Amino acid sequence: MNEVRTAARRLATASRDKVTCAPVRDLVGDAEAYEVQQLNIAARVADGAVQVGRKIGLTSPAVRRQLGVGQPDFGVLLDDMAFKDGDVLPTGRLLQPRVEAEVAFVLSEDLDEGPFDEETVARAVGAVLASLEIVDSRVEGWNITFADTVADNASAGLFVLGSEQKDLRDVTTEDVRMTLKLNGEERSTGTGADCMGDPLTALAWLATTSAALGDPLKAGEVVLSGALGPVVPVVAGDEVEATITGLGTVRASFGRNG
Repeated sequence: MNEVRTAARRLATASRDKVTCAPVRDLVGDAEAYEVQQLNIAARVADGAVQVGRKIGLTSPAVRRQLGVGQPDFGVLLDDMAFKDGDVLPTGRLLQPRVEAEVAFVLSEDLDEGPFDEETVARAVGAVLASLEIVDSRVEGWNITFADTVADNASAGLFVLGSEQKDLRDVTTEDVRMTLKLNGEERSTGTGADCMGDPLTALAWLATTSAALGDPLKAGEVVLSGALGPVVPVVAGDEVEATITGLGTVRASFGRNG
């Protein structure tokens, strides 16, 4: 437990001081990484943050190849991470941000009793949206293994939900196509099938995993289902636009002074 607390302090200090830190895999392995994540989330909640959802990471083969990690993971979304379509994002809160486009689900029912598959989780989806996730690693140079990114809340940073809420019955999530532009230039493309075969498959995986850990998904939560294509580094002054067929376009810019 001492190693878990030491790893949690290392990551929390990096986040607070806005200075990257060494990996934590010298302290914890895969089995303990979620304990580190939970300690730091509990501290954030104790300071007033509110949990609003979850994010699934490493669902895209392209992203796993980019980061050298071989399996999906998940993290927690807090209210101070959430931004609206078109917002200027506070770049000063970030260390080494990268952006990716995802299908987001808003749950209308709890997912606390499995087994879960695409059909059962679909019934719990109240709305589906285009979204941007800004991932950010507290670990220097994105030098991460599975244990490092899980401990670091699945490298969560900020997220932006699109303004168009769609009924899941009107969208075939595995068939959607995504294009992400940075400053008007196309930088990332992909499809729903690039997210574990279907974003609903990713949602079913998360529902199963969360329930097994004793923290099932709840009605009202937002779930970012994972990247549809390669992540793209961003800096202050950049403008990002992602279009997902059937879900519309979501935009954000990165502030120079925030």
